[in-house]
Amino acid sequence: MTSRERVVKAVNFDFPDRPPVSHAILPSAIIHYGEKLSAVLKDVQEDFGWEILPDLKPENYPPYYRKGRGYDGFGTLWETETMGEYGVPVEMPFSDWKNYGSYKWPDFEIKPVTARLYSGHMCHPGKEKSPDFYARGGWIQFFEEMQQLRGFTQVLMDLAEESREIYRLRDDLLQFHLRQLDKWFTLNYDGLHFADDWGSQQNLLISPELWRKFFKPAYRTMFDKVNAAGLDVHFHSDGYITEIIPDLIDIGVKVLNAQVNVMDMDYIKKHFNGHVCFRTDLDRQKVTLYGTPEEVRKHIRQVFTHVGSEKGGVIACGEIGRDTPLDSIKAMYETFMTFKF
Repeated sequence: MTSRERVVKAVNFDFPDRPPVSHAILPSAIIHYGEKLSAVLKDVQEDFGWEILPDLKPENYPPYYRKGRGYDGFGTLWETETMGEYGVPVEMPFSDWKNYGSYKWPDFEIKPVTARLYSGHMCHPGKEKSPDFYARGGWIQFFEEMQQLRGFTQVLMDLAEESREIYRLRDDLLQFHLRQLDKWFTLNYDGLHFADDWGSQQNLLISPELWRKFFKPAYRTMFDKVNAAGLDVHFHSDGYITEIIPDLIDIGVKVLNAQVNVMDMDYIKKHFNGHVCFRTDLDRQKVTLYGTPEEVRKHIRQVFTHVGSEKGGVIACGEIGRDTPLDSIKAMYETFMTFKF
């Protein structure tokens, strides 16, 4: 079974030979561990084309991963303390709404990447999809891009007030993404990855009712466009998001990357196992950081059996940071490669 066949079968609950493997490696971990991490990864059969590209050189990191201050393509100023770890926006174009009228939306070029970063999102450069691996592109943000343009606190206040300006920002950002999606479709992707962190440790950041009223229609418009183009929708969201998982499934999410360990995993198993494929996010607050190798293995088995089955529904993934012990990393990948339901 090729990697691409394995992923397609896992996503569509069609009995893959094992859960496909997807990396999620922070650049800071690559910098910190160097060849020690490379030695672990060389024995891992990743299924999304990771091994085809070299690592992106630190001097080419985007502003949010590059130490110091720098502007992104939207005009947001980022400050990053540690090379290879996500920074924070410190100056936003719409911190004052009076700047909105003169703002010019960017028009980014979309093309196959030449080096990998974090998950190795990439596209086969030829005219046909690769028969060997599943090509997943994008890291398309909506709620988080609103924050990066306006500011986190300001966006939440605007949402609470249901200001005219926040609706305008939503609609204009949606049109921007719809234009960009047309460019993504010219490349040979199997799926596109969207990413917005919607949860805190215990709750959604806004009420489910407001999410459904304000954000769900925009997501539906984007996801309908992706699905109509024949691509799978992948969606990442950290935090406690139990209440909106049914909505995400309803509007076309095929693969969900969520922190199931901060939610009720028994509830996840009862209500969502078999309804959406989970790209797993292991407990990186405790288990992979402080647990023994056997505790890591046990945790993986628990997560996999709650979110998937022998039919599929699991993409094996666990984020690696510079503080993740090598023994945990080794145990994680050994379990990924040998797991059977």
